Amino acid sequence: MSFLDTFLSSIPSIAPSPGQHSFNDKLKWTGIVVLLYFFLTIVPIYGLESSVLAEFESVAAILGASFGTLATLGIGPIVTASIVLQLLKGSGIINLDTDTPEGKARFQSLQKVLAIFFILFQSTMLVQLGGFTPAQGVNPLLLIAQLSLGGIFIVIMDEIVGKWGFGKGVSLFIAAGISQQIFIALFNVLTQGGALPGVGAGGPAGRIPQIIYLLFSGAAQAGQDLTRIFLVLLATAVVFLVAVYLQAMKVEIPLSFGRVRGHGMRWPLQFLYANVIPIIFIGAIVANLRLLGGVTGSGVIQAITPWLTATTSSGQTVLASIVQTGQFTWELVGQTLTYLIFYSGGAAVFSVFWVQTSGMDAKSQAEKLMNSGMQIPGFRRDKRVVERILQRYIGPLTILGGITIGLLAGVADLTGAIGTGTGLLLTVMILYRQYQQIAEENLKSLNPMMRKVLE
Repeated sequence: MSFLDTFLSSIPSIAPSPGQHSFNDKLKWTGIVVLLYFFLTIVPIYGLESSVLAEFESVAAILGASFGTLATLGIGPIVTASIVLQLLKGSGIINLDTDTPEGKARFQSLQKVLAIFFILFQSTMLVQLGGFTPAQGVNPLLLIAQLSLGGIFIVIMDEIVGKWGFGKGVSLFIAAGISQQIFIALFNVLTQGGALPGVGAGGPAGRIPQIIYLLFSGAAQAGQDLTRIFLVLLATAVVFLVAVYLQAMKVEIPLSFGRVRGHGMRWPLQFLYANVIPIIFIGAIVANLRLLGGVTGSGVIQAITPWLTATTSSGQTVLASIVQTGQFTWELVGQTLTYLIFYSGGAAVFSVFWVQTSGMDAKSQAEKLMNSGMQIPGFRRDKRVVERILQRYIGPLTILGGITIGLLAGVADLTGAIGTGTGLLLTVMILYRQYQQIAEENLKSLNPMMRKVLE
């Protein structure tokens, strides 16, 4: 055993489930982790005097973060570690066979080590570069320790969900954070400053209370504000419905059992084959760029990032700017096109990257089908033939699905959909997949014979 293997085996980890957990046990652990996550998002950093990160709240939910609390780092270190490790694995620098239990365990241990490294690194950079300013007499190391502790808690909770609950912790934290943001954005009866609405205090921050307030306020700008709110609500509803529709789109490939004639099944390939992973990667990259530019004050980064966001120089979304000014300037045209090209192209690239490095490519899937005794009816049982047939579907689905989800996220962001368009899209898709997994687990628990068939 090499030194690396000895080191990785010594890292503490959550023990895997000793057997099949019941549906209620998985639901219980998932609920406990969600409650712990919300607890981290409301516990403030002790000794924090000020933060320059408040303006980046729009990107916080995509990272499952809540700036100024123990959940400040969110899932950023985990996602960054995953990107780096997948790049190293895909380029052949490290050789890991994640199809075997040993290779999978080693991959997870390496990812945990990298995540902890990025937790310590990002915590130190946030404090040392002035992102977080300690109060008078407070040691900066205390802030670093709290940020690091919160990040490590999130890593542990992610592992608990993966081994004892439903789905993945990373996706769960994103959905929980954005759902909280959407609920507050819709129903918050307080003003932006946290006061009760009234004369001189302004209207409520929530969209629904805003509508009621504007209808009875008689303000000169009430009509324009109501138009903007209704357009935002309409954009939110459209994004929700389109995301659900795209999730249901799939291509079904007929399969048969090679040794049992007359029996087979249909293997569904989702249109959004790479799921939400490309958008998470793009969101993490843009969020890290914005944070880095805000903390370091780099002029180059600050000049680039506005073209990679959906807001104008005045901080409005493109839709809000058009409603207020009544015109669509060439600057808005350029920003809109740049943003959509960046998101759709980036999502396509990351879709291909994720499929090739995560074992979802045609070659890996063909090998799994052959090992499971399945084959495609009408074709001889040969891995090369199966791979060629699968590539006809997986290749186009990877690229078209990536472009589609990138365009949808970009358009949703430009319209100012509640929870940010990207965040809303991620939440809908994550919750849809979560619902499918919970329904499947419930079916298995009700019928033990069905568990054997599905597995």
